[in-house]
Amino acid sequence: MSDDRPTKPSEIGSADAPPIDEKPYKIIFEANKCFGAGRCAEATKNWELDIETGLAKPRSYFISESELEENVRAAELCPAKKGDGIIHIVDRRTDKEIAPDPHGDGTLSVDW
Repeated sequence: MSDDRPTKPSEIGSADAPPIDEKPYKIIFEANKCFGAGRCAEATKNWELDIETGLAKPRSYFISESELEENVRAAELCPAKKGDGIIHIVDRRTDKEIAPDPHGDGTLSVDW
């Protein structure tokens, strides 16, 4: 029997997730759309630009409250996808996208 319900953003890649109370936010990264602008790496130490591939990547996909602001800034600065960004910050407690949230309604704006 197949389950036709949509995947919750908090469930994507969560096999080894830390407890929600420790790291309530999750990064969903559309790596296939990254073109290596490096704006994310300028905004936070959680992001690095890989010199070999020329692409960005997060050091951690799960972040705490104290890391939220700088990672939201990285998501907002990402110029990929015509400025909508490819770094998505999701609140694991509510399954709402915090950033970049181009729709303004908390739905996940991943385009894959």
